[in-house]
Amino acid sequence: MSTTTLAAATDAELLRAAADRARRHDTAALLGALLPGLDGVELRALTDRCRFAHTALLVFPPDADALRAMLAGAGLAAAEAARPSTVVRERLAVRHGRDAAGLEVGILRPEVTGPAGERRVVEVFALTVPPGSELAELAAWERESQQEAHLGFEVERPDPLLLRGLCALLDRHGARPDGGGYNPHEDGTVLYFTAPEGAKAGCPRIELYAPGEHRELLSEHLARYRAGQPAEVLLRQLTGAWTTQALGAFAELGVPEAMDARVPRSAGQLAAAVGADPETLRSLLRYLAVLGTVVPDGEGFRLAPAGELLRADAAGSLRPLSLLYAGPFYRSFGGLAGTVRTGEAAFDRLFGENHFDHFARDPHLAELFDRSMAASTRMFDPLPGHPVVRAAAAASAAGAPRTVVDLAGGTGELLSRLLSAHPALRGVLLERPQVADAAREFLDAAGCGGRAECRAGTFADVPPGGDVYLLSRVLHDWDDARCREILRHLAAAMPAHADLLVVERLLPEDGSPSLAAAWDLHMRCNVGGRERTAGHYARLFAAAGLELVRHDPLPLDARVLHVRKSPPERAD
Repeated sequence: MSTTTLAAATDAELLRAAADRARRHDTAALLGALLPGLDGVELRALTDRCRFAHTALLVFPPDADALRAMLAGAGLAAAEAARPSTVVRERLAVRHGRDAAGLEVGILRPEVTGPAGERRVVEVFALTVPPGSELAELAAWERESQQEAHLGFEVERPDPLLLRGLCALLDRHGARPDGGGYNPHEDGTVLYFTAPEGAKAGCPRIELYAPGEHRELLSEHLARYRAGQPAEVLLRQLTGAWTTQALGAFAELGVPEAMDARVPRSAGQLAAAVGADPETLRSLLRYLAVLGTVVPDGEGFRLAPAGELLRADAAGSLRPLSLLYAGPFYRSFGGLAGTVRTGEAAFDRLFGENHFDHFARDPHLAELFDRSMAASTRMFDPLPGHPVVRAAAAASAAGAPRTVVDLAGGTGELLSRLLSAHPALRGVLLERPQVADAAREFLDAAGCGGRAECRAGTFADVPPGGDVYLLSRVLHDWDDARCREILRHLAAAMPAHADLLVVERLLPEDGSPSLAAAWDLHMRCNVGGRERTAGHYARLFAAAGLELVRHDPLPLDARVLHVRKSPPERAD
């Protein structure tokens, strides 16, 4: 028997087994075998919402006659001609590094009858592989691995909430995303999962089929699938610079302001509004759709919630941050290797001065920086309720005035929150002259300017006599020597009863993954500072006669560190 004949015989046996499975099994039994951990309630929830609809496999007939013979041998007859299978063709192309256009995968759906007389289908994916074809090796690998063999369940009356619930249930029992796609020839969305360990259904994969196009859900599903593919993950990481620049260009051109969250606008309309090339803008919007920044809608695009944050007038706008990250910080990150090699900030080497001095010389950059700092102020939300702040406010309300001193407090966002939440408190903000002027305007506009004083000065000018001192995202700007100097100035000005609240991101002591790791690299490359562990900060505090009391979580992976003056040592 030739290799081709033997392969065809193997395909025929697999096809007979698939057809037999479709004829004999019911939905509940198959789901129980596929997901052995299901309890009765979960099994009922699944069987109420989806039904076993088909078995599927991929075969490699040498020609059309051989395919008809395979079908007949399994008691199957195809009523219609094969349709193109977009999803399987793309999966084969990715797995084997081939051009999808050269893989003409067809799909046939001969019908069978289930045990209760219900209509079932055997999905037969067919890729013709003639004798001597260069596809023979691909066919042998696929035949052995059975990557496309699966049990298909059709979701009845699908909606996004239902589909997400079903996906979550499969995930909870060990089924993992394994690709999927939308087939425009059938107007159906396919979500593939690998069957969990311990599955006893005889098929390595599960398919959920939902009639219609469910673009957002499919995007989420494919993102979870790609997260488990090393080459895919690395490729996306390597192209991260494209993402930064795409978002920066989108913001710089003012495209978010020209878009609407409900009414789609075409690339041509948007290009005319912002002065851009229509075809290139369409390319940018297609990429931003992949990122979830915009939403394709017919021939146009709508602004997604993430994209709305890039509007200049959005509450908590991230537009200033996108322009900084795609602008000066993007340029200096190109010198990261030099920073790693020498420990010196790439920003200083590129621009000839540190970023504080450089931004101070450029009003536009200075404004962007101040506004970008304000964009992440959600981390301040819990601070008005911090025990130290509440205690100071209570004492002040009882007739013992208390003052909050914010060092390098920017334009006053944090101080205004504390003063607005606690009308009995007073405040002092210390900043560079040009920033102190902006802080006065901000605090006046916030309605607390009458209780706040803005002073121009440096860390050597820490106002004495305060009750609560604030250092928010300051220490990570500096190396250890400068931090010790700042803290000594602060300790000298603090009364014995005063408290210090420090807001920073902390590197985990055990080295576990954290957002602070990214900021640590950013600080070293662009500022010359660094993020630190709680233990590292405790040592810096101790060197200045201070001690770390505790630290508590804040939004955006930040922490608030409560620090007090160390008690005086007692003589023996």
